[in-house]
Amino acid sequence: MTKGTASHGKKSGKKTHIICRRCGDHTYHVKKKRCAACGFGATARMRGFNWSKKTHDA
Repeated sequence: MTKGTASHGKKSGKKTHIICRRCGDHTYHVKKKRCAACGFGATARMRGFNWSKKTHDA
């Protein structure tokens, strides 16, 4: 088994992420039952961090 182009043909049937019910992004993990973008399935709050928010200069 080589690690080149032939290995990429085996990547067809696995779905790790599907569309999230809460945020609509394609980031809901099927096995973990958790959305990577909004945190749906793990917490009732919306997932968000201060390092990801833009600063608002007046």
